[in-house]
Amino acid sequence: MKASILGRSLRPVAATLAAAAIGLGASGAAHAQAKEQFIPLTGYWVGPYAAGGSGFFGGMVDYLTMLNERDGGVNGVKFTFEKCETEYNNARGVECYERLKKKGPTGATLVHPLSTGITYSILEKAPQDKVPIISMGYGRTDAADGRVFPWVFPLITTYWSQASAMINYIAKKEGGHDKLKGKKIVLLYHDSAYGKEPHAVLQDEAKRHGFDLTLIAVAHPGNEQGAQWQQIRQIRPDYVILWGWGVMNPTALKAAQKTGFPREKMIGVWWAGAEEDTIPAGDAAKGYVAAGFNVAGTNYPVIREIQKYVYGKGKGEMDDKSRVGSIYYNRGVVAGIITAEAVRLAQERFGKGQPMTGEQVRWGIERLNIDNARLKQLGAEGFMPPLKVTCQDHEGSGLVKFQEWDGKQWKVLTDWIEPDRKLVRDKIEASAAAYAKEKGIALRDCSKEN
Repeated sequence: MKASILGRSLRPVAATLAAAAIGLGASGAAHAQAKEQFIPLTGYWVGPYAAGGSGFFGGMVDYLTMLNERDGGVNGVKFTFEKCETEYNNARGVECYERLKKKGPTGATLVHPLSTGITYSILEKAPQDKVPIISMGYGRTDAADGRVFPWVFPLITTYWSQASAMINYIAKKEGGHDKLKGKKIVLLYHDSAYGKEPHAVLQDEAKRHGFDLTLIAVAHPGNEQGAQWQQIRQIRPDYVILWGWGVMNPTALKAAQKTGFPREKMIGVWWAGAEEDTIPAGDAAKGYVAAGFNVAGTNYPVIREIQKYVYGKGKGEMDDKSRVGSIYYNRGVVAGIITAEAVRLAQERFGKGQPMTGEQVRWGIERLNIDNARLKQLGAEGFMPPLKVTCQDHEGSGLVKFQEWDGKQWKVLTDWIEPDRKLVRDKIEASAAAYAKEKGIALRDCSKEN
């Protein structure tokens, strides 16, 4: 864990790395290439956000490598990868996307930008290139309306759903939504596109339930928060929602302790709810609560399969094996599950045993139905919520669990909590319609999709 806490790379990477062709030999290029499903890894393994990037992509690569080793890939088509370091920088993210989008026999299968800013930056490029974007738990929320954004999938739970679920969680703690009236809630947010995503829905929730909302920005990277916490001390809020990333999170927890603000009254976004956020904060993190759409732990069949077929063969992506089963790592495994299931579904329609194009995989993503029965088959029951994607709904779930840091590990506090679905969906459709009007986009007729 030490390397990730200090923000160093777990596996050193240059801006561009040679292809990591997992499971493929050096010979038989023509035959092997025909059986490759290429996944670009546009991520970050260095800098202040290295823990998130290395953990997420480590879990995703390990899951897909496990399928290569155990099953021979998906119907004999093996996953291959190439890393490109974005440093969580929008311009670098675009460069990496452009560099990798045509790699492999069918081009990029899809792209996981792992950055709201980068997602925004390639939003209009991907449809032209026919590369689907999976912005799982981040990105532009109104992209959940697939009629306007057919190539973007903010899967599982969007920021708006999460923000609304946070208010529902607070209301439950307080004894009902009527008890929110007159309460003071502060949103302490990363001053970026990511940090600004929840503003509109929280403002609507504040008007609806009568609580006072104060928005307080923290400049990148977030290790200077003295003025912000002085303001929080003056406001004396009932709750602080921490919408942070990277070093901003342990800094906030330490500042809260110094200020005397109770950590059980701090509720973090899922990018502020990992071991890399709490361990560096020490005792200041105990009692802190965070949202999540995946859980921590290694006691799941899917993780045990990774340990057996990947780490048992010395092919694991993580140099620090203690991170296997952590929040970020398991989130990457969720991304791997979604990626592989989309490819599997596409093959059923367009040809088993053949590498799929981005356009074919987009078809598969839009028809994902990973129910509890399928999760059990995948060894991931309880690991993530069920997911059902449609032409109109590119979110597919909207569910959130809340977990508490007990000083050593995350403990699940709740079952899956729903957002105010009508509020969120109405806002999604209104925002998507405004975007469509601005860009001259005609809404897809989902009744004609097959």
